[in-house]
Amino acid sequence: MYEDIRKNKIKTGVVVFGFLTMITLILYFLCYAFDFSEYAIVIALGFSILSTIATYYNCDKIVLASVRARPATHEEDLQLTNILEALMITSGLKTKPQLYVVDEEQPNAFATGRDPEHAIICVTRGLLEKLDYYELEGVIAHELAHVKNYDIRLSAVISVMVGFVIMLSDVVTRSLFYSRRSDKEERGGNMIIILIGLFFLIISPIVSQLIQLAVSRRREYLADATAVSFTRNPEGLISALKKISSDDSELTVASNSNAHMYIVTPFKNKRKSNTSNLFSTHPGIEERIEAIENLK
Repeated sequence: MYEDIRKNKIKTGVVVFGFLTMITLILYFLCYAFDFSEYAIVIALGFSILSTIATYYNCDKIVLASVRARPATHEEDLQLTNILEALMITSGLKTKPQLYVVDEEQPNAFATGRDPEHAIICVTRGLLEKLDYYELEGVIAHELAHVKNYDIRLSAVISVMVGFVIMLSDVVTRSLFYSRRSDKEERGGNMIIILIGLFFLIISPIVSQLIQLAVSRRREYLADATAVSFTRNPEGLISALKKISSDDSELTVASNSNAHMYIVTPFKNKRKSNTSNLFSTHPGIEERIEAIENLK
């Protein structure tokens, strides 16, 4: 487990550096489009560094805002808070994650934050209403495992930065199309920059998907196994995975940039296969259940 945590920290550094490079390039072309070419690389590099730092320290807040989550309360969400209290003992974590609830019918959950000291576990209202005590315990234990294994840092950084890169790609392409130059040579040069902007716009979704896959599907297997070690009740997690994956409710706050964070993919059309493929953000449910059963 300690080796996995170390690898997660390294992966986070690599992902942050990659995004820093991509954001700098996109901003460089954006500055060029507005005739800031003389200072473009300085402006682009400075802004990308500041945005990367801001993203790292505020990734959890950005993710929570994107899904419109509210803080859980002891009065309204008593069972949820009691389960977390009990699991804190077996998990060995020193700092209790904050609990949040999303007002959505689909049962699902995710964990976010930059480290175990700043962790958040977020569940949907559907999860609280549709799962029994032991199923809910299995889900919360799974999310606590992501916290303990430092998966949350990598997932949160990827979720926010993927969205940021796609947004910048869109901005740079639009700005390049609307920019005007009178000189023919300048117009020709501008066309080259437009093509570069289009290239970034085209590859951004692809890069987004590939970077999400940097959060290896193996992390879900490890989180499942760690959750079982917390609860000593594999049947609770197995039942929860079956119930969540078979639910037909929509999750309107889910997006391609945050789908990898959930315990089960939030997109119904991607749940049909019981096995994973090259571009799956999650292992197949049957594969996960089989792995949990092998722990018995």
